[in-house]
Amino acid sequence: MRDLKYRESKRARSKNARRHAMNAERVKMPVVKGDTVRVMRGNDKGKEGKIIRVHTKTGRIVVEGVAMVKKHRKARTAEEQSGIIDFPAAIHHSNVMLLDPKSGKPTRVRRRKDKDGTVERIAIKSGQPIPRVR
Repeated sequence: MRDLKYRESKRARSKNARRHAMNAERVKMPVVKGDTVRVMRGNDKGKEGKIIRVHTKTGRIVVEGVAMVKKHRKARTAEEQSGIIDFPAAIHHSNVMLLDPKSGKPTRVRRRKDKDGTVERIAIKSGQPIPRVR
């Protein structure tokens, strides 16, 4: 006799649960919070900025001054002010490149393990290590 398994129907699972279950893995990115990058693709091509936030599950990053969008905010309390707010939207990490510490131009990144086991990022163009901003 076959064991009966409880199977949850597609309608029973919420839309968000399905979406998050698909992207549960972490996306490896060559950039971290605090890095200075240049946008290589999209409407803001050529702009430079510092990374404010990194979304590791979706592979997207927020760069200050890039992909600015407007949000209409309603005042929740009497002290708050309602209005239109400008804030940067997330862009995909593949659309930006790290800047070379020596020349200030965009470069690809290589990883090298030191003798003590720490991993450092190295700029392909100049061979200089790219420091991690804490």
